[in-house]
Amino acid sequence: MKPGIHPNYREVVFQDMTSGFAFLTRSTINTKENIAWEDGKEYPLVKVEISSQSHPFYTGKQAVNTTAGRVEKFKNRYARGK
Repeated sequence: MKPGIHPNYREVVFQDMTSGFAFLTRSTINTKENIAWEDGKEYPLVKVEISSQSHPFYTGKQAVNTTAGRVEKFKNRYARGK
């Protein structure tokens, strides 16, 4: 590999801000914050809005959207001759 052209690939902690869930993985993302991890070491911290611990699809709390109300509303709004 050519020196100086590759990003810094290192261990980073991603933390879900809604649930507090955090996981350690490797990434090239730039961060400004650090966090002390379970092993006692400090790692760069990336705060995310949503993860598998808070996403409705993975938690099973997904709301089912019905289109029947939307279709009726559309028809009423754009109906001709009424």
